[in-house]
Amino acid sequence: MTTQPTDALARVAASCRKRVRQRALLAAGVAMVPVPGIDWVTDVGVLVKLLPEISAAFGLSAEQVERLAPDRRVVVYKAMSAGGSMVLGRVVTRQLVLTLLKAVGVRLTTQQAAKYLPVAGQVVSAALTFSALKYVCEQHIRQCEAVARQLALPAPAEAAG
Repeated sequence: MTTQPTDALARVAASCRKRVRQRALLAAGVAMVPVPGIDWVTDVGVLVKLLPEISAAFGLSAEQVERLAPDRRVVVYKAMSAGGSMVLGRVVTRQLVLTLLKAVGVRLTTQQAAKYLPVAGQVVSAALTFSALKYVCEQHIRQCEAVARQLALPAPAEAAG
């Protein structure tokens, strides 16, 4: 039995987690294809699109932060740096995503090696892709939610949705 989120930011986080789960499943499906490298391209592509979507859902995309009043923007940047985020309020590039993926590097190295084992290796590769993407995105969701709560930012996705 799941509990219903009671506030706007919790609902935005739940919506982001649902989107992450869907995209991670898609990437896991691609990881089962026994072509070396296609999973990395997919993982990077998914994260390059998904991380900015998560930031925007919390009102923390680079564009949204730049539109804030200058004094408010300074507070947002201080909160982001205190949280140790590499992604919040920044344009997400392939290089930045590759840096993030290094945080789960052991899993992804194992994933590449597993691809060469018939069937079972492809299943392992898919499971590792799914868990690595979920892990990176979950950390980002938590950071976004914490910063938005700390700054009492409205949740734009809630107002729009």
